[in-house]
Amino acid sequence: MKLRYAMVCSSNQNRSMEAHSLLKRQGFDVASYGTGAHVKLPGPSLREPNVYDFGTPYKQMFDELRRKDPELYKRNGILPMLKRNSSVKLAPQRWQDNAADGSFDVVFTFEEKVFDMVLEDVDSDDCKSIVPYLYQVKAALAVVNHLFSSLAPNDHSIIIKTTNMLWERLSTHLIDSLGYLIPVVSAITVTSVTGNLHIHNRDHVLMKSVLVINLDVKDNHEEAAVGARLTLDLCQELEAAESWEDSIDDIVAAFERQHRRKLLYSISFY
Repeated sequence: MKLRYAMVCSSNQNRSMEAHSLLKRQGFDVASYGTGAHVKLPGPSLREPNVYDFGTPYKQMFDELRRKDPELYKRNGILPMLKRNSSVKLAPQRWQDNAADGSFDVVFTFEEKVFDMVLEDVDSDDCKSIVPYLYQVKAALAVVNHLFSSLAPNDHSIIIKTTNMLWERLSTHLIDSLGYLIPVVSAITVTSVTGNLHIHNRDHVLMKSVLVINLDVKDNHEEAAVGARLTLDLCQELEAAESWEDSIDDIVAAFERQHRRKLLYSISFY
């Protein structure tokens, strides 16, 4: 598999773990997280949830709830879920604390609130507003590649010099107009007579693209299983695409037509 995936829900128990488990069995490079302040599991009543810290092992939760009321937690599916979870990984992890895990190519969320929290966490205050400009400029400059095939060899250096000069002016203008103190814009440079465009990060700021997709899934065991299968379908389509950046609109449109499920998605940057 060429892409790295993250599955994210609120408590890293049901929806994200159902998808994590399925994708892992299918050979995907996948991790999972929650965005809540604590891990919450249903209790005897709505006013009495079982609350744990992130990092508490699934097996510990399983053992405690089995001691409290084995019939209740078996009947509502919590014990089987925790047993499944413990076979996938040790403990629930919090999305906001996952920096050590590195970056992901694709992040799936299963409710809009979580989608918003992931985007807020991924997009730094210094660069999130400039991302659409970067993407449009990158696409526009790619057109320059087609000019080189029709130019005489002596004309190549002129195009290279002019293109780089225009990009430098544009990036400086964007930084000034948006009031940034640090130049976080990725510099796009034409570096050879073949017209290939190369991306360089100024000041070593990482500008790695990440696709964040929200598929609304009700937080129950049956819907989580359905959501996991739909997530797998989308991941397989993304893997099959030569470039998800170029194909994502078509992939989403086809998915929505086939499954009659609405998706939210955003391309952001680390």
